[in-house]
Amino acid sequence: MQRRISSIIILVLCTLTSVASAQRLSSPTAPQDPFKKQAYPWKQNITATVFWIGEKPTPRNPTPNHASSWDTKWQVNFGGYDNPNPAARTYGFRPKAFRPKQNPFYVALPYNDKINWRRHKPEASKVIPWFRKYQPKPGKTVCKGRWLQIVHGRKVCYAQWEDCGPFCTDDYKYVFGSSRPKNSKNNAAGIDLSPAVRDYLGFKSGAKVHWRFIDFENVPKGAWSKYGTNNPFVNPAMDADLIAKRRYMEYLRQQRDRSRGKNS
Repeated sequence: MQRRISSIIILVLCTLTSVASAQRLSSPTAPQDPFKKQAYPWKQNITATVFWIGEKPTPRNPTPNHASSWDTKWQVNFGGYDNPNPAARTYGFRPKAFRPKQNPFYVALPYNDKINWRRHKPEASKVIPWFRKYQPKPGKTVCKGRWLQIVHGRKVCYAQWEDCGPFCTDDYKYVFGSSRPKNSKNNAAGIDLSPAVRDYLGFKSGAKVHWRFIDFENVPKGAWSKYGTNNPFVNPAMDADLIAKRRYMEYLRQQRDRSRGKNS
């Protein structure tokens, strides 16, 4: 009997030790590899609306779209007015009037990580999963150009985050967390889709989509990989993940060399 009690005590102590170890490992203060692959969570059944570069203000949407939250010359840099009229678009999901200088597959989400060109918002470094990996200069956005995977019905599309909205620019609890959109307009819309995304998905404004962030290395080639100086498929210099990895590898090399120098 005494031997059995001793065995139970040992088992309980081992269990408590394992739990304590697991808690230490999962502590937010524990060091983490900034390049550890992440599975970004899905935002499900989100009301989506359609917007476009060059859209003029209306009583229901007073913000014009010739500029974005991160680009004061968005329409100029895109190459012109991204006419949403299906008759004014090609089967390649772009406007007929010109060849776009930027990716026509773009979206807006209701968060801006910047206060101004000098400062990030105080929560940005804590809530944006890839912020630490990029190590941005003060006031340099880490959201612009980020890729999303968007699902509507049986269609799957990929697009880049290029503006902020609908209606909000501070809803980080929804964009990066588990909350629903705090915006109450347009049936609580939580994402704006470009005409290219609309046409690819066969989507009507006001319908529901599922979306999540996705690292560029996991984005397959498709209609979204053909145009744009801001598009890593066209311009590899825009692959922020690759740039960050190279910077991190250089940091590790320097640390190794310093360690060897101390030990020699």
